Amino acid sequence: MQAEKGFAYCGLACCLCNENQDCAGCRQEGCSDHFWCMHYACCTEQQISGCWECTRFPCGGAMFKSDRIRAFVRFLGLYGESALLAVLSHMECAGWIYHYPGQLVGDYDARKDEEAILSILEAEWKRLS
Repeated sequence: MQAEKGFAYCGLACCLCNENQDCAGCRQEGCSDHFWCMHYACCTEQQISGCWECTRFPCGGAMFKSDRIRAFVRFLGLYGESALLAVLSHMECAGWIYHYPGQLVGDYDARKDEEAILSILEAEWKRLS
């Protein structure tokens, strides 16, 4: 885990992404695609840390078609960034995979739905707290 990369405005876990090792993370302007990202534009315009601070979440953004991303954003809104970093770090050490090699899905995406993912994150947070 590269905790310093944190989370993208949309809730992607830049801290766990292995797609581009040179990327500094979305909120550190590491993503070269931010010029077309509606989440980047919206959050920077509103001067908020991410969609988890937005009263319009979940909006119609394409990223929110993912149960994993919606669950991560909800968790971030409820418990904060340091809590999700702690949970994801612990789960990574326990063998959970954020992205399978060459794919943009992983163990979290294999869960039934958004509620199932959120329940797993919350249960892990309760164990760590």
